[in-house]
Amino acid sequence: MRATERPLVAVTDSVFPSLDAAGRVLSAIGAELRLADGPTPDAILKVARSADAILVTYAKITADIIQQLTRCRIISRFGIGVDNVDLAAATAKGIVVTKVPDYCVDEVSDHAMALLLAAVRKIPFSDTRVHGGEWKMPSVVPIHRLRGTTLGLVGFGRIPQLVAPKARAFGMQVIASDPFVPKSVMEAAGVEQVAFDRLVERSDYISIHAPLTPETHHLFDAGVLGRMKPTAYVVNTARGPLIDESALVDALNAGRIAGAALDVVEQEPPPPGSPLLTCRNLILTPHTGFYSDESLVELQTKATEEVVRVLGGQQPRNPVNPEALKSARTI
Repeated sequence: MRATERPLVAVTDSVFPSLDAAGRVLSAIGAELRLADGPTPDAILKVARSADAILVTYAKITADIIQQLTRCRIISRFGIGVDNVDLAAATAKGIVVTKVPDYCVDEVSDHAMALLLAAVRKIPFSDTRVHGGEWKMPSVVPIHRLRGTTLGLVGFGRIPQLVAPKARAFGMQVIASDPFVPKSVMEAAGVEQVAFDRLVERSDYISIHAPLTPETHHLFDAGVLGRMKPTAYVVNTARGPLIDESALVDALNAGRIAGAALDVVEQEPPPPGSPLLTCRNLILTPHTGFYSDESLVELQTKATEEVVRVLGGQQPRNPVNPEALKSARTI
């Protein structure tokens, strides 16, 4: 038992300029906030072992760490995905895991469109040429018109549902593949529902918005990339391992697809010497699709509100493993 019964909330790692927003939310229950010195298991356990709740960004919350938590009732992720948390271990220990699925949807959908436009219009490549003293149109051709082309959305959750009208505003036809979204939802959005294989073959541009699961790991492998049009582009603002990067590099260098734009990669940041860094028809941004000053405040606030709900005996809004609530601890 801790020396004080004041709730303790541990933060494993943070990308925020400050944790003021979290502090304001936690003040409602008088909770103490402690930030780990680093995302290592030892540093995390130093602040989290006897914590009532954990807030996590990118740190790995492994089964070993979870087994050593003595009071934790909730692990709340600052983000949409929870692939860095061992859900089975958390569930077995009666710890609910939550996420924030409804933040940064504007930012990521904007970023996906920005990457698509930049790739198709070859803006980074053109900018580099001009800054290098070359003002020549032939060096950046061919460039094709967007109107009348087809954008394929892999996944049709909150973010791609905002990408669709933005793409349609450019005169693009939008198709989507998502086995968990009813056809009626897509039809209401003016989007044609298709099977994944048909999407790969029909799309002039593909934007990936699928979750990372064992089934979707390396979804875009050599076989799938090989079935894309040679003039097609692929954009990924979801999770890096959805694409087999070795296969992507081969496809780009061989001209089997026209280009790619990635905000996420398998290893972030990519190591020095990564083949990704030498592909001239590849745009890379450093996992910034989620970012705006406003989205960070929204994320921090919503993730921390889940902690307050659970510690206050209420149901969380976005539990990933709701079955853990049946055996969750009570104060």
